Amino acid sequence: MLLLAYPSFFVGGEILDLFSTTGAVAKFVLITLLAFSLISWAIILTKWSLLRRARIQSGRFLRAFRKAQRLQDIATISDQFRPSPLVGVFEGGYHEYKRQLTGPGATFRSLTAVQRGMQIGASEEISRLERNVPWLAITAAVTPFIGLFGTVWGIIDAFHGLGTAGGATLRAVAPGISEALITTAAGLAAAIPAVIAYNLIGNSIRVFAARSDDFSLEVLNAIESIQAQPAAEVRR
Repeated sequence: MLLLAYPSFFVGGEILDLFSTTGAVAKFVLITLLAFSLISWAIILTKWSLLRRARIQSGRFLRAFRKAQRLQDIATISDQFRPSPLVGVFEGGYHEYKRQLTGPGATFRSLTAVQRGMQIGASEEISRLERNVPWLAITAAVTPFIGLFGTVWGIIDAFHGLGTAGGATLRAVAPGISEALITTAAGLAAAIPAVIAYNLIGNSIRVFAARSDDFSLEVLNAIESIQAQPAAEVRR
């Protein structure tokens, strides 16, 4: 994971040497950036796996739904297709549909209520997919400034070294400039993967939201077709 977060720094163990020679403030900045980066990479890998499985299972669920002869058949096997968000959309509408048909002499009353049930299901599924994703935006926004703080502190340290040495020598300014550069690079290394992943994951979630809306229309069409059939032919 560290190699993913800071790949170029591990050549020849240079990062360890640089870290050991930095001051306390620079060490704190680097550790903070590392914590942000590790959490971000954990979210990225987890969401990547979740969205990949959701994409595959959504395709399978759609094919099963379009081949099914009865809505009850899909309700029976829907758990097999999780974590597809389409499963939550279908269950939200199907539960409302069955609720209206429950009881003696019950009849189907409101297609709008079924639509609202699917909208609630879609909202819950999208919220599940978006969980922890804002942390990537926080990382992308905050870590460059944390790195900049380390940069400023390193420059201050370099000027302090100049004042202490009484002359502009490389030995006097090298530690401070080194701290400034390493914290700047660390801030960028934490921010760049986070901002790329945030946009890619956000786009995938928007695609799932659009697909959920389209699928809810398919379910409504199926229910309307069922209600248009004679009572003896209605599939439930």
